[in-house]
Amino acid sequence: MNKSLLAEFTVRSGNEEHVARLVQDYAARVREEPGNLAFEVYTKESNPLAYWIFEVYTSEAAFQDHLAAPYSPPFNTALQPLIREKESLLTFLSPLG
Repeated sequence: MNKSLLAEFTVRSGNEEHVARLVQDYAARVREEPGNLAFEVYTKESNPLAYWIFEVYTSEAAFQDHLAAPYSPPFNTALQPLIREKESLLTFLSPLG
């Protein structure tokens, strides 16, 4: 069964361009992971500082591989001081039906 989630965070004002570059670079790497099916980055139209990232992996194991990728911890470390939350808020999703 696929592993789907929504990651959310809010950029601290003044860091918009830096975060956009970080996320775009990270997204390109994640999309190359063999177990990744989707890594779609969105900002809210009403608040472009609010990011929503929709992620889908082929399995729980693929998601764990994603977390263990050598570029994931440095990305999260670089992102943390640039966002309002302590870390990205993760909401795990289940398909309906």
